Amino acid sequence: MTRGVFVVFEGLDGSGKTTQARRFSSYLRREGHRVTAVEEPGGTPLGERVRGLLLDKRFQPQPWTELFLYEASRHELVERVIRPALARGEAVVCQRYDYSSVAYQGYGRGLPLEEVEALNARATGGLRPDLVFWLDVPAEEAFRRLRRRPSDRLEGEGLAFFKRVERGYRELARRRGEIVRVDGTRAPEAVFQEVVAVWTRWLKEKGGSTWSSSATSRSWRSA
Repeated sequence: MTRGVFVVFEGLDGSGKTTQARRFSSYLRREGHRVTAVEEPGGTPLGERVRGLLLDKRFQPQPWTELFLYEASRHELVERVIRPALARGEAVVCQRYDYSSVAYQGYGRGLPLEEVEALNARATGGLRPDLVFWLDVPAEEAFRRLRRRPSDRLEGEGLAFFKRVERGYRELARRRGEIVRVDGTRAPEAVFQEVVAVWTRWLKEKGGSTWSSSATSRSWRSA
């Protein structure tokens, strides 16, 4: 079976996900790969509308409402963008995935974890990433970084909220083998070098399988 490769960047707001996901996407393109870069929430016309609602400070949705909106955006993104790109043999680089709902709405908001994960499974149709980079930044450091810039609704949450979310990511990393912890407190270049090193090691651990862009008539061949 020929399939693309699905890579996710996760972490607290302020952990550097956007910077690293963009650099990694550019790196893959320089290597000759076809890349679809997306972020949650968003990535589709409907998802972008949902994103605007979720990040708007004028609205304070109930925790379940917030989760339902994220799941709706996620389902659209998976079915309309991610699955088709993987079927074409491309790399999909996604900022956030269902791990964020577990960390933010589960641990952060206190919603029942088993119900959050059940909704995640319905929204994603069981599609799992091949590799997840968790940019680990302590809540205090992430909170300090966020205070330097204008915040959206979620970024305006208090430190106690971010500490609960941080705990969620630690628990996820302990339970999920696809998650690789990367120390996000270092300079962006050092973080990126580790991301590339982890990626290279991951490819080797897959038995030296080749993955390249369909433009060169090769693709990731899963075992």
